[in-house]
Amino acid sequence: MTDQIPQQPYTSIPTQPKDSTMALLSLIFGIGAYFILPFIGAIAAIILGHLGKNEIKKSAGMLKGNGMATWGLVLGYVQIGLFVLSVCVVTIIVLTSGSAISDVFNDINSSMY
Repeated sequence: MTDQIPQQPYTSIPTQPKDSTMALLSLIFGIGAYFILPFIGAIAAIILGHLGKNEIKKSAGMLKGNGMATWGLVLGYVQIGLFVLSVCVVTIIVLTSGSAISDVFNDINSSMY
């Protein structure tokens, strides 16, 4: 007789998918781009959003957070768009009122002497 311990069949314990850290950081930087770091936060949100979406896709269901990554991307791209739009508006204002600005500086210069 052999003294063998009966072995139980191997069963895997189902685990809950976890949130992607990159997706969460993308959302945080996307929101922070409007309050703390306007341009740098938007770039970080865009980069982390793309990395997070890629990480979620490759995880085979073990990671979640696709919505957070998407919102981080949206907030980042909108912030970049607003930045570019504001640079264009300021450039147009400076170019169209160039003579008025030079008149102000000439008046200041003449009043000093």
